[in-house]
Amino acid sequence: MTESLQWFKSSYSDNGGVCVEVAANLAATRGIVPIRDSKAPAGPVLTVRAGAFATFVAGLKNGGAVL
Repeated sequence: MTESLQWFKSSYSDNGGVCVEVAANLAATRGIVPIRDSKAPAGPVLTVRAGAFATFVAGLKNGGAVL
């Protein structure tokens, strides 16, 4: 992978460290969104398809429950 990951943490994440970061810059070029624990940036990275991530975020914005 030649693109560098540009990690982003929501401004709503100032709640004591229980946060995730996403590197959404790969959504357009690779069709994926890497996700990691903000407390362990050198730890594992979960990669999901961009469409699935967009559906997840839309559900949250519409008041959907997160299990």
